[in-house]
Amino acid sequence: MASVDIPKTFGALLLGGLFSAVMSGVVAVQVVVYLRLYPSDSLHLKALVLFAWSLDICHTGFVWSTLWDYFVTYFGVRERINYIPWNVALSIVFTAILTFVVHCFFAHRIFLLSKRHWRFTIPVLVLAVLRLASACATAGQMIRLHSFSLFNMQFRWLFTLGLALSSGIDILITSCLLFLLQSSRAEASSTGLNVVIDLLVRYAFEMGTLTCVGTVTSMLCYLAMGHNLIFLGLHFVISKCLFACK
Repeated sequence: MASVDIPKTFGALLLGGLFSAVMSGVVAVQVVVYLRLYPSDSLHLKALVLFAWSLDICHTGFVWSTLWDYFVTYFGVRERINYIPWNVALSIVFTAILTFVVHCFFAHRIFLLSKRHWRFTIPVLVLAVLRLASACATAGQMIRLHSFSLFNMQFRWLFTLGLALSSGIDILITSCLLFLLQSSRAEASSTGLNVVIDLLVRYAFEMGTLTCVGTVTSMLCYLAMGHNLIFLGLHFVISKCLFACK
């Protein structure tokens, strides 16, 4: 990053952090509403929701500590934008962990909808593990190199792989849910039940498309504009959208 484009570097991080905080508030409201509306749900499910929420809170903390580093601690130091602080790397790890939790939750739902057939579930779990591993490897290299320019030269493929896997999992989960819900619709004899299934099919398609589009957009920005940080601002929001939408 020989020359620094302020709007596309510092500006992108600021907007990403602000929108991330807004989405974190949306997630908090959803969690509270869920706990109030579904008090009879199992303790395991409630614990999973609270665990995912705690991951989201930690992720928000890392995002804002990153902004503090760039805008307060090193205020006015343009060259700092090429430096990768440890909290950026950890925000990527926590995004991956939260994404992994959500993907495993849907893998379990697919397992139940498919009447406990593993052929739908195993591909989702394998891709989820690979996505988590690639994100952890990405974070490790970022902490080692502490430089966006060096990381882009040596491990551009690694970050791209993680985003591609995440997009692939969203498409796979959405496709499995659509297929299984449509199969359930064909077996249903009640008109009212068919209406409910139609709503679930529409919801699965819309939410899967939204999260996939967000991840693909971040990946395309990284591939086309890796010299700025628009991709990172978008990446700050990915886990929030995934949690809030699903």
